Parts: sequence; C-alpha cells; structure tokens
Amino acid sequence: MASNQPSLNTAKFTTSSTDLEQQSKLELDTEEFDYSKRSQWLRAAVLGANDGLVSTASLMMGVGAVKQDVKAMILTGFAGLVAGACSMAIGEFVSVYSQLDIEVAQMKRDKKQHRGDIGGQRSEEEESESLPNPVQAAAASALAFSVGALVPLLAASFIKEYKVRVGMVVGAVSLALLVFGWLGALLGKVPAFKSVVRVLVGGLLAMAITFGLTKLIGSSGL
Repeated sequence: MASNQPSLNTAKFTTSSTDLEQQSKLELDTEEFDYSKRSQWLRAAVLGANDGLVSTASLMMGVGAVKQDVKAMILTGFAGLVAGACSMAIGEFVSVYSQLDIEVAQMKRDKKQHRGDIGGQRSEEEESESLPNPVQAAAASALAFSVGALVPLLAASFIKEYKVRVGMVVGAVSLALLVFGWLGALLGKVPAFKSVVRVLVGGLLAMAITFGLTKLIGSSGL
C-alpha cells in the first residue's frame, strides 16, 4: 500500500504540470492573436492616413498648378478631406457589415450542428466580442484618412507666397510619407528602406502627375 503512494503523487504532479503547460500555451496563443489583431488595425490605420495624405496633397497641387490663390488650395484640400473621409467610412462600413453578416450566418450554422454539445458551445459574450464592428471600423478609417489629409492642409495654411506654399506642402508631405513608410514596414515586418522609398516615390509621383496634367489642361484653355 505504501509503495502505491509515490506513484499516485507522481501521477498527480504530472497531471498538474501538463495542465499548467496547456494553460501557458493557451495564454501565449491568446497574446499572439491579440498582437496580430492589433497589428492589422494599426496597419490599416497607417494605410488610411497615407491615402488621405497623398490624395489631398495631390488635389491641392493640381489646383495650385492653375490657380495660385491660397484660398483655392485650402478649400480644395478641405473638400478632399471631407469627401475622402466620408468615402472611406462608407466603404469600410459596407465591407465590414458584409463580413459581419457572413460570420453571424456561420455562427448560426455552427450552433445548429453542435446543438447539445456543451464543449463546442461558446457564450454569447465571447461570440459578440469576436464579431467585427462596422461602426468602429468606419470611424477608424475616416479618422485615419483625416489625420493624413490634415498634413498638407496645415502646411499650406497662412502662407500667401505661392512658391513657398508649394515647397512647404511638398516638404511636409515628404516627411509624413517617410514616417508612414517606416511605420508600415515596422508593422508588416519588412525591410524599412524599401518600404520608405516605395511610399515616398509613389506619393511624390502622384503629386507630380496631378500637377503636370492639371497644368497641361489648364494651359490648353479647356
């Protein structure tokens, strides 16, 4: 009888150790999932801000190519900010709402299949937390776009001299592109130099094309 006690204690210790390992692994997987989810949100925010930055700056440069008035550039940039933010918000809302409908339908099918299976069911709170939020996604997208669009607007404000104003817009946008490119590389875990150069060249190219084509059409008298 005495010889069986060590084996029972050993079995209990092994079981508890296994439980602790499984719990630690589950916590680690949860942390990795949460980090991955946060990274996706941050990366989407950076891309939205970059979109607002480039599109608004390009609009302002295009109008500035044919009209040197500071008021015209500011009003154009503001209109681009509002229109772009609304477009991003509506597009994100529709997209995420479609995803929500798909996931809710899938959850209903899973409930029917696992009806009576206690181990396969999840609480309503856990299910609701895992579902995407269309309103939150739309607000985050609009806010990110607006933050990016504010950069050229603030750079051009209160500067009456045309050449200085254009130079300030190009400089501020270039600096912001460098920051957004670096953040995108950091979140995507890719080489920073290539990402920064790609974002910078793409943004400057968009502004140059918009400026050049608008100047060409404006000078043709159309």
